[in-house]
Amino acid sequence: MTIRKARPEDGRRLLELIEALADFEKLPKPDESAKERLLKDLFAETPRVEVLLAELDGHAVGYAFFFETYSTFLALPTLYLEDLFVLPEYRGRKLGYGLFLGCVAEAHRSGCGRMEWEVLNWNIHAIEFYERLGAKRLGEWCGYRLPRADMAAILKSG
Repeated sequence: MTIRKARPEDGRRLLELIEALADFEKLPKPDESAKERLLKDLFAETPRVEVLLAELDGHAVGYAFFFETYSTFLALPTLYLEDLFVLPEYRGRKLGYGLFLGCVAEAHRSGCGRMEWEVLNWNIHAIEFYERLGAKRLGEWCGYRLPRADMAAILKSG
């Protein structure tokens, strides 16, 4: 097993893994425009997001997407883990653990005060995995999302 940062030549394989996550979560796959933006943002001179790949025998079978946010109360960055995914047929080999440790190492190296992420409430295996590692569920916080179309409506009515 190898955990490493993604490189531009990994783009096609990374997109395949993202589509596999969409299938797993029963979500629509990114369209061609989204795929182009994703790769542009990932491999830009100043990337908006970073990706670690998990490889077995030189073949990428999992990934972790992460980026920094900022905590005003800690006055430190927070590493936000957007996605951690391993193809189902490769689970149980500590690849997810390796990806998670890679993110923890990156957060520590970058001086982050904490890491945060979300887990779908039906994904019991992921919940158990994170809780075994000592992660705490944030029961007092509710997740919200404002889609771009609704942003435009708010701005128009404002």
